[in-house]
Amino acid sequence: MRSKSPLGNQSASHTTSPATGLVAAPDLSTLPLVQLLAMQSAGLEIMECYRVLKKSEMNIVGEVLRDTLNKGETFYEYNHYPDDDVYDRETHAQYYYHAHRGEVGEHGHFHCFLRPKGMPAGVTPIACSTSDPWPQGDEALSHLLAIAMDSYGYPTGLFTTNRWVTAEAWYPADQVIRMLDHFVIDQAYPSWPVNRWISAMFVLYRPHIEALLKQRDEIIWSWATTHPDKDVFEDRKLDITSQIEISVENTLHEVEQAISTKQN
Repeated sequence: MRSKSPLGNQSASHTTSPATGLVAAPDLSTLPLVQLLAMQSAGLEIMECYRVLKKSEMNIVGEVLRDTLNKGETFYEYNHYPDDDVYDRETHAQYYYHAHRGEVGEHGHFHCFLRPKGMPAGVTPIACSTSDPWPQGDEALSHLLAIAMDSYGYPTGLFTTNRWVTAEAWYPADQVIRMLDHFVIDQAYPSWPVNRWISAMFVLYRPHIEALLKQRDEIIWSWATTHPDKDVFEDRKLDITSQIEISVENTLHEVEQAISTKQN
């Protein structure tokens, strides 16, 4: 399921960390049936978003860049799209799209966050002991996930990042996992299909995201141990902390196979 032509390419000047934090796909057969059914529903929602966009020869990334492209403006690396991010004032979930990595086949990626007002009770960032002050109060947001997109506007991978990449406060993985259910974008701006898609991605890939976050913390603290002279959260040599390749079609097929096995 691809649009007729790829999005315009751009040069990428930012390189990633060495291939650390590679995460294997979780065994879906171990998940409870109720979760598998929720994942199936989310996967079908994602496919429905693709269907309605394809009818207009659109795709997820094209929707986010629509205003910029319609104005004839240049798509610049590092710029946020849309300019002021997407923020749901009820759930306090937030995301934006941009590009800067030199990954083969990647056009850009979505960064997804949750702000403190939308977080579950009892979560708190670790103590900051760095020279670069961390955000405080309602600015102490948590980066949940990044979703890599190809030049046709479809997701190819999920990854997590070091603190300096997104200027977040740092919450332990177990607390970030508690935040995942709270990432919902329930509004029309900038695109209803995109918002439904990105919310559903958090349900379909919930076990994958949990694995990524746990691996993120393992990589961070291992790096801190092997680089004791560096502030691990500000070390520019470590940006990508965990990553996994994905295919929505394949994941949905695996989910449906696991459901069939449990129901028979």
